[in-house]
Amino acid sequence: MRHIDIFNGDADGIISLIQLRLTEPKDSILLTGVKRENQLMNSFEFRAGDQVTVLDISMEKNQLGLKQALDVGASVHYIDHHRPGQIPLHPNLHANINTDADVCTALLVDKALAGRHHCWAIAAAYGDNLIAQADALCEQAQLSEQQSEQLKELGTLINYNGYGATLSDLHLEPSVLFKQLVAYTSPFDVIADSQSAYHQLKNAYQHDMALANKVKTHYQSAVVKVTVLPNCSWARRISGVFGNQQANLHPSLAHLVLTSIASGIAVVSLRAPLNKKYGAGDICAQYETGGGRASAAGINQFNTANLQQLISDIENFYS
Repeated sequence: MRHIDIFNGDADGIISLIQLRLTEPKDSILLTGVKRENQLMNSFEFRAGDQVTVLDISMEKNQLGLKQALDVGASVHYIDHHRPGQIPLHPNLHANINTDADVCTALLVDKALAGRHHCWAIAAAYGDNLIAQADALCEQAQLSEQQSEQLKELGTLINYNGYGATLSDLHLEPSVLFKQLVAYTSPFDVIADSQSAYHQLKNAYQHDMALANKVKTHYQSAVVKVTVLPNCSWARRISGVFGNQQANLHPSLAHLVLTSIASGIAVVSLRAPLNKKYGAGDICAQYETGGGRASAAGINQFNTANLQQLISDIENFYS
């Protein structure tokens, strides 16, 4: 019998799996990729008897792979907070899906585990830009301000590492980062270890963010701010966390970040206004290769000739 762990390569996916494997260690096949690689089930050949755990990737985007897994006799435990599409009714599928804008997959895992690795879950919430929710959880857990800031930084850095067009853009492949981090019972142990990935990612993040902050705003209205980043590895890496940073600095605005990947083609990240945390996934889903969740979404291959239409869609939706 094989165990297969399928997870998004961002903070939410990695930390969801960390919580599960700290609780129940398994020698499993790890299937992951860059954050935008969200159809991980569809390219895998499942077998009868496989025990499959799927974390933080949209069921809607993985219907073919999920059907194949269930048809051949695999058992699937699916935990996620993205748009699910049609959830199959099948005795071998256990689905824990919650699309609330104030929930991430790691918090669903945290609840299922009764808070056994609660500080890890808080770091994931910070990484997924659920700042208010994570702050409240820190207060409830009676963590110090310093500890809260440490979890926020760690979550942000793990999330930052997941962004890129290909694995070559990343500092650490998500499966490698998971293996390094799961060796630590507590996220505070990661920070205390001067040789951990935390310190490598911190230096890289500061470099990339400094470059992003020098890019001039492409367009801004009373509804949306648009930034266009160049076709560079650093821009592909920073795009998501830069969008989160902008959302936190300007919570009344939607934030649209385009990262050029070829002539006339860009990757899109959209953050809903923090005071209107809905609609981002619906807006992006109108475009081919688009989708996501209520508060944060994207388009993997966007024709920049349609940029004005996308801006209009955002302004009309949030006005």
